[in-house]
Amino acid sequence: MAERITLRNRASGLLLHPTSLPGPHGLGDLGPPAHAFADFLASSGQRWWQMLPIGPPDERDSPYGAQSAFAGSPLLISIERLAEEGLLNPADASSDPPPGRADYAAAWRLKEPLLRRAHAAFEARNRPGEQLRFAEFQRANEGWLPDFALFRALKRRHGSAAWTDWPPELRSREPAALARAREALAAEMRFEAFLQFQFIRQWSHLKRRCRERGIGLLGDIPIYIAHESADVWANPEIFRLDAEGRPEAVAGVPPDYFNEDGQLWGNPLYRWETLRRRGYDWWIARLRATFERFDAARLDHFIGFVNYWEVPGGAPTAREGRWREGPGADFFEKALAALGPREIIAEDLGSVTEEVFALRDRFDFPGMRVLQFAFGEGEDSVHLPHRHPARCVVYTGTHDNETTVGWFHALRPEARDHFLETIERERARAPRHLQSEGNEIHWEMIRLALGSPADTAILPVQDLLGLGSEARMNHPGIVEGNWAWRLKEGALSGEVGGRLRELTQAAGRCGEGAS
Repeated sequence: MAERITLRNRASGLLLHPTSLPGPHGLGDLGPPAHAFADFLASSGQRWWQMLPIGPPDERDSPYGAQSAFAGSPLLISIERLAEEGLLNPADASSDPPPGRADYAAAWRLKEPLLRRAHAAFEARNRPGEQLRFAEFQRANEGWLPDFALFRALKRRHGSAAWTDWPPELRSREPAALARAREALAAEMRFEAFLQFQFIRQWSHLKRRCRERGIGLLGDIPIYIAHESADVWANPEIFRLDAEGRPEAVAGVPPDYFNEDGQLWGNPLYRWETLRRRGYDWWIARLRATFERFDAARLDHFIGFVNYWEVPGGAPTAREGRWREGPGADFFEKALAALGPREIIAEDLGSVTEEVFALRDRFDFPGMRVLQFAFGEGEDSVHLPHRHPARCVVYTGTHDNETTVGWFHALRPEARDHFLETIERERARAPRHLQSEGNEIHWEMIRLALGSPADTAILPVQDLLGLGSEARMNHPGIVEGNWAWRLKEGALSGEVGGRLRELTQAAGRCGEGAS
């Protein structure tokens, strides 16, 4: 029986979203390169593969604006795996790898006709056992799948228009109108259900491979949901919407030193009192679905469960907002009573109050420490490695940060000098070290992270490879050009993996994986 994977064991892992994997169909997916990455994790002594949200991304390709909190992204379905199942010809799976960065629109143009062909083959061969598994899958997911499939079909029928611009009877979900739509769009709904069925099959295959290799999957749960999602359309009563479905109040963060207008995220806010009366049913279902796929998950914007910034719908900036009280401990007590103990990381970054730390510690959730934040706040910074508690997760940087190389070389020379002095002080505490003056700053940061007292250390793959600003995954506050970095074929060489394994072993974090 495989050893239980837990955040309480001293271990480390890599952060890489599946879309960043190499492969032939426009962006990375759940096919052979994903399984090869699991093998690399095991051979380099890692125990965790952290990903970003895996739902269908929004029109700007953001996984944090997914069209569903429950569905998987059809873009992650591997064409090669469908060919192996006999649903496509081998020739369909062969494609010249497109150069450069991920192109979501091009990937969908390439994949959609192949996915439809696979669905037609699946229906035509009509194997009883296969059809039974498909029917069982639909029954097991009837709490969200029919609404999601109808939402996607209606979006396609209405030229991708926002659901608030659909005919009023569909926008407001009048039962008779929904029944007519289900009848008219039955074929499209079955296609969408087939995509989710195949996503889960391929995901389960990958998860088994990871478990065999001693690798845990670490997911990401955004606190808020995109307005343009099946969840908001299908559950308007739990969101702050007006009579036409538009947000009455939206999420953001207040003005601060970095942004005088604050940040206006635009997600509709929850009606927490309604959710409380319902026992947080939608949220518990969401968490249950997440933990069916992942061994642990990072809960984004944890501060929002204590208090959140409410901005009136239609406001031009977040300046017009105010603080409101979140659900607090009551939410987690109800959720954990329903689900049992879960491996949850609290994203406790930013302007966090003592109340946020108290809520985190009440439920014994590990918080986050980011080394890029450690060296500009003096010796009392909680991000300095010697101040890390065991019960936390340390990162060199996150998906929202610059890469370590890009960050370091963008610093002022005097700041770099101070940073190197700090590294030298930290080096003196390490049993092994490299001689460096910043030429291999990524390896120095990796060493610091692995040597931290934190139980868990997570390293972005871009830092492992020493990549610069061109490999940054996301620029917060900038809408275009994000989520597109891809790993080059063969970049994760045996030399890189061997060096990482040595450092991991020296830090007492090495997972052996399976033979």
